[in-house]
Amino acid sequence: MSAATRNEDMSDDIGTRLKLVRQIFGLTQRELARRAGVTNGAISLIEQNRVSPSISSLKKILDGIPLSLADFFTLNFTSSDNVFFTADELTEIVYDPAISMRMVGRKVKGRMLQMLRETYQPGADTGDAMLRHEGEECGIIVSGCLAVTVGVEEKVLQPGDAYYFRSDIPHRFRNPGTEPCVLISANSPPSF
Repeated sequence: MSAATRNEDMSDDIGTRLKLVRQIFGLTQRELARRAGVTNGAISLIEQNRVSPSISSLKKILDGIPLSLADFFTLNFTSSDNVFFTADELTEIVYDPAISMRMVGRKVKGRMLQMLRETYQPGADTGDAMLRHEGEECGIIVSGCLAVTVGVEEKVLQPGDAYYFRSDIPHRFRNPGTEPCVLISANSPPSF
């Protein structure tokens, strides 16, 4: 049985669905019981599917979250897209032979974020023409060093250093070091 099938089966019964919703909202059984004005035992029995609550009892419990009955029964516990990606499932963005950009979730529908694992070989440079596009971007250096130019400012970043800027400001990246630079970056909205 696949993980998606298990999740669908788990969310079909009221007890399991209540437990999942309670956990999603970060509530303990005791906290939910206090908010809903019921006993902790009642929540426990429902979650174990030992008691089937009436609609009015379930509504009272859900008011403690707060969540409507309709939302409770229609909440989807599975993603329609892939959630996890192996290293070889990251999409390679061909930019330059000396620069590797591997994207997470390239085919995810409606993506609002772009995350990359970037590798700049020694001497690699995004070019003399500064990059410029809508949105924001940030990154953190994992290994090596990277000279980041944003507007008139430039700084050589080392492992653990990071950057964050508005992408409509002209910017450029280059590796002035003698070893490859690896970084993790994110752009919003996606530029690829």
